[in-house]
Amino acid sequence: MKQVIKQAAIGVVGFAMAFVALDYAMTVSDVMVSYSTNECVSVENLDGVFFKAGDYSCENMPEKFNHIWVK
Repeated sequence: MKQVIKQAAIGVVGFAMAFVALDYAMTVSDVMVSYSTNECVSVENLDGVFFKAGDYSCENMPEKFNHIWVK
């Protein structure tokens, strides 16, 4: 019985850690860059459940971001 409880607790902790890591990874901002001018058009800040992406703009670019080409 102790073994089952121990394995269940490890499973719950592992799931929680994976959820928090995924939530953190999803807070990376999307930067829209014009294909013709190669300049920033807009920045989309995506908040997670636990983490806030930040208040970024074309003038205040994030360190890490998803580069998305637009017209």
